[in-house]
Amino acid sequence: MARETGCDAPNGNNFNTSRRRFLGSSGLAAIGAVIGGAMPLTRNGGGIPQAHAQAAPPPSAAAPAPAKGPQHLKYPGKSEGLVVLGEKPLVAETPESLLDDDTTPIEKFYIRNNGQIPEAAKDPDAWKITIDGEVNNKLEITLGELKSKYKAVTRRMVLECGGNGRSGFSPPARGNQWTNGGAGCAEWTGVPLADLLKKAGLKPSAKYTAHYAADLHLSGDANKPSLSRGVRLEKAMDPNTMIVWAMNGKPLPNIHGGPVRLIVPGWSGSASQKWLTRITIRDREHDGPGMTEFSYRTPIKPMVPGGKADPANFRILESMPVRSIITNPANGAKFAAGTKELKLRGASWAGDLTVKQVDISTDFGASWQRATLEKPKNKYDWQRWTATLKLPSDGYFEIWARATDSKGAMQPHQAGFWNPQGYGGNAMHRIAVLVG
Repeated sequence: MARETGCDAPNGNNFNTSRRRFLGSSGLAAIGAVIGGAMPLTRNGGGIPQAHAQAAPPPSAAAPAPAKGPQHLKYPGKSEGLVVLGEKPLVAETPESLLDDDTTPIEKFYIRNNGQIPEAAKDPDAWKITIDGEVNNKLEITLGELKSKYKAVTRRMVLECGGNGRSGFSPPARGNQWTNGGAGCAEWTGVPLADLLKKAGLKPSAKYTAHYAADLHLSGDANKPSLSRGVRLEKAMDPNTMIVWAMNGKPLPNIHGGPVRLIVPGWSGSASQKWLTRITIRDREHDGPGMTEFSYRTPIKPMVPGGKADPANFRILESMPVRSIITNPANGAKFAAGTKELKLRGASWAGDLTVKQVDISTDFGASWQRATLEKPKNKYDWQRWTATLKLPSDGYFEIWARATDSKGAMQPHQAGFWNPQGYGGNAMHRIAVLVG
């Protein structure tokens, strides 16, 4: 799609951290050599280490092919720690251990596209945005005019792929198999979309937005949008929904939608149109590419995993579910013998809501310890957290992180409410560490 939202073979289990994810964490290739490869994580509910869960093959059986390692991103200005999930369109996620900054650096920010990446604008300030449809006055404005005529604001807000956590579903769901890396929290500079909508004058019939962009469809058909999502007017008028031209104080990079894009915080990143050219106000729910059938939609009534889906039983994905990640230490970290204490850091967020608490477990969920949760810088910022763990001995430990949102919803042990496209997978994040 033309935006960061939400393809390897899925692992079908959000807790069975794959070799791809393990080796994709910064500095872990060397650790893997020391401890003999990726440490296994226990399976959901079974308590059996992944490495021992399958019976040994009979002597006559051929040895399985070695697991294919991660394909790391090679793109100008981006960290090589990012893991490529798809090449056409280009999609790359950020390992959790690279999300340890309060503000996600541009080079570490995930990439999500649906169409062909357009060439960078030669004159960014001449870029034109049109607002039309159910408005009293059609509005055409250049980026230069937007900067000069409206008051700019800067807010640090999470942008998250709608499919983040998709790899946790079993049976596998369609699409890029995101773990937790389809998210980042940058400082965005621009103007509230509401300012432009008020200038255009909304008609009483206005109900929904429809977003259009400059990226070309993968087929090369110029008349076919790669993706055209929209949001309810109430969300469009939220002062935090913005048209932005800067990211972390720098001109918005082309790969992230520059020179200008939408940011619709808390909702699926697919609504945050990159390379924005037009917003049409509609008198009904938008039905563009990515708005119908099962695209960015979740079941109203829970369906049988892997069963036949009925489009009438689906509604549009809006606010994203609560999620927490452990950003330090990285999965697979090895500590010296005699280490009695671990310092943990992480991040948590909850769509339109806030995070009420984060809890940590080192005994597979038998007991929990409350983490220290920081306040967000502004609405839609993620909430950083820290915790100090006391270790009873040397050995192998799994660390689980679980967030609870402001309405009391808690992260589950495994991705639930299966759907064909794998949205809403927010199982607890788990890492394995070895002491001694």
